[in-house]
Amino acid sequence: FFKRLHKIISESTKEIHFQTYIFENDTTGIYIADALKAAADRNVKIYLLLDGYGSSSLSNKFIKDLAKHGINVRIFSPFFSANSFYIGRRLHHKVVVADERVSLIGGINIGNRYRGTDTTTAWLDYAVEIKNNETAKDIQQVCRNLYFKKKRTKRKKITHLIQLGSEARIGIIRNDWLKRKNEISEAYIKSIRTSQTETIIAGSYFLPGRRLLNTMKKSTRKGVKIKLILSGIADVPLIKRATSYLYTSLLENDIELYEWNKSVLHGKVAVKDGEKSIIGSFNLNHLSSYGSIEMNVEIDFQEFSKSLAANLNDLIVTQCEQVTLETIKKRRSFFTNLLNWISYRIVRLALIIATYLPHRRFKNYR
Repeated sequence: FFKRLHKIISESTKEIHFQTYIFENDTTGIYIADALKAAADRNVKIYLLLDGYGSSSLSNKFIKDLAKHGINVRIFSPFFSANSFYIGRRLHHKVVVADERVSLIGGINIGNRYRGTDTTTAWLDYAVEIKNNETAKDIQQVCRNLYFKKKRTKRKKITHLIQLGSEARIGIIRNDWLKRKNEISEAYIKSIRTSQTETIIAGSYFLPGRRLLNTMKKSTRKGVKIKLILSGIADVPLIKRATSYLYTSLLENDIELYEWNKSVLHGKVAVKDGEKSIIGSFNLNHLSSYGSIEMNVEIDFQEFSKSLAANLNDLIVTQCEQVTLETIKKRRSFFTNLLNWISYRIVRLALIIATYLPHRRFKNYR
């Protein structure tokens, strides 16, 4: 991912829009920042939009250095601004588009933990590179609208046919509930509901709402196999415990559970029947559904989806630990179950509050 990102920046000649949740001032952040500065020195117009919470560790010195090279930097929704207090409305998508030619969309932030080092394994994550002028042009317009705070824009789903030996439909789907966009949530629901044989989901911070959970349970009752790959290593222990609370209910409804224990699982992908894939920044939880700005790619192309399904199934077989009702009974005490239940209630309440406040703030948004 980082080699491709660096190459896209290095080969750009006109304009780059780069929007991400986390940008760290570490070896990886400096590696990408240096590429951006070199591009700006070639007179490439660069617009960098960073989330005010996710990228809060960046110093003013770091940002000013970017600006000295002519890079346009804006911070999205800091907690405190002139007249508002923001919590749940975050810029969570990770997208780069260059020269209306090529784009890179996924769940990968900019930092050492996402790239890996000589001594640490990179977090497991995914992104998609799309080389298509029509798609890139539309994505760039979405990024421009967000960077320049254009409130009144057409609510348009970006879908194009790309010739890849046969026709492949590539759809850019977004979630920004306050702007009446709920495309990714609906895509997951539809994908699971219409699956005929197998759905594989790798999900970080997995705390889906009742609608999605009920859709998954109905799907397994129809004989569809559903496999969930979740993180066995917690970067946010409270959320990990909250997710674990759901395990028993999921397993009792014949949903297969697997935990990735090599590093933190940060990916957000799904494959339906080896035919259609969804990849991007969207977590299956309340915050992504109703608070954050998200972007995913929906790929209706059998060759690609079979390859992704094979990758996920290989992870399951060779690098994941299966979780069953028997293993839960062995490793959990009454006290552990109680902690998980309390964690679930706390996290659910916190997510509802975090998304309710910006909803009230922007409820009259048109």
